[in-house]
Amino acid sequence: MKFVKNVLLLTALCSMSVSVYALKGDTDQPIDISSGSQSLDLEKNIVVLTDNVLITQGSIKIQAANVTITRQEGKKEKIEASGSPVTFQQTLDSGKPVDGKANSVSYDLNQEFLTLTGKAELKQIDSFVKADKITYDVKKQQLKATSSTQGRVKTVLIPTQLQESKPKK
Repeated sequence: MKFVKNVLLLTALCSMSVSVYALKGDTDQPIDISSGSQSLDLEKNIVVLTDNVLITQGSIKIQAANVTITRQEGKKEKIEASGSPVTFQQTLDSGKPVDGKANSVSYDLNQEFLTLTGKAELKQIDSFVKADKITYDVKKQQLKATSSTQGRVKTVLIPTQLQESKPKK
């Protein structure tokens, strides 16, 4: 039962920075998880998914090499995914797709704080932000992108695509 509760909270990883605007039915859909290996440590409250993890729920799709879900006593879960890279896709209520990727993704459900690290990118159609690290505070709806002293944050915005209700085919 605890395994099921922990796995259900994987949806937080799916929701990323667009949770407020995601398709309303996504989180009501079944969560389908496939991986080469899955393990559960009931004493430590840790679920580990390894070897080409694929998680889908409604329009949400996450691919990672490894996903670890940890629950601390009295607190919500922390979800960590790693890969080369971790990728995710989701369709917003507007019909627009959102794609993201990073070498590692961490989501603290207690703090509602998302961190994408290592070649991090969030993209909507042709608009995007790329950085070494992207953080998103879900409660405050604040995004911050930073790069090393030698690197730069790169953002491209296509206003007409951001304003349209449906993507052009």
